[in-house]
Amino acid sequence: MRTSPGTHRKRSVRDAVVPVRAPYRLDLTAVVLRRLSTNVVDVFDGGVYRRLLGDPGAPLLLSVRQSAPDALAVQLEGPGADAYDPAAIVRRSLGTEVDLRAFYRGAATIPWLHAIAAAARGVKPPRYPSLWEAVCNAVVYQQVSIHAAAAILRRVIERYAFPVDADDVRLFPFPVPRILIDADPVELRDLGLSVNKINALKAVGAAIEAGDLDETALALLPTPQLLEALVTHKGIGPWTAAVVALRGFGRLDVFPMKDSGVAKALRTMTGDPTTQAEPVIDALRPQQGMLYYHLLLGRLNATGEIALG
Repeated sequence: MRTSPGTHRKRSVRDAVVPVRAPYRLDLTAVVLRRLSTNVVDVFDGGVYRRLLGDPGAPLLLSVRQSAPDALAVQLEGPGADAYDPAAIVRRSLGTEVDLRAFYRGAATIPWLHAIAAAARGVKPPRYPSLWEAVCNAVVYQQVSIHAAAAILRRVIERYAFPVDADDVRLFPFPVPRILIDADPVELRDLGLSVNKINALKAVGAAIEAGDLDETALALLPTPQLLEALVTHKGIGPWTAAVVALRGFGRLDVFPMKDSGVAKALRTMTGDPTTQAEPVIDALRPQQGMLYYHLLLGRLNATGEIALG
């Protein structure tokens, strides 16, 4: 792995075989984490999922492949890798231990969703490795298509992060809060971010740095209180808070409502323009958040970007 210049810490490699709760599919879990194949942070080549973690100046390379139906082969490479627990990392980021029986019971009562869930059986709910990354993704994806948001976020990351080459794959670490706090607003605007989103990202980054938005403390809150705490911060409305709770904290008892992409996906999946999300969500409680991931998979399958089955 070739890293950025100036890295002097001792490099190490740590390998582990991590058990997973079957059924498990790394391929689909990686897809719903990264959304689109143009993602330069979360990279999946069909066999191995890779991303960089930790200090962007001296990052760790995480590589994961599915070695058995109930196991993942995990490798951490980089400065101080032996100090980290690979199992804890993939438990968080790749949902290895999540029991989805409640979701599958609910999905079985909805024919169109049951078809998607059966084809995608084994997908697990992933989580971003930090609250900052979860908020950034949620803010950038506000009120735009996933393709437009992915393109904007990619431009921002490529502008402010130093790339790393690993096994002929180019990866980018996710920029830390200070990078975007200090970034020129005009430059960010030229990259595609709106003024409101720029202000929101800078405000959230500052709140995280100051400790006013503390991931450890927020993680202790029940979901309703977590959502209430998130929306007190500039740029985080109810939809963004729900996405952060789902994709950042793994709270499956939330579903991001008032999402134009969700409405479009429901129409596409059901063939009925009058389909409403609320009855579907009610049938899936308390794991209604998995609908978010299955609608994404259904949309990507419909457009030919992935093939379920």
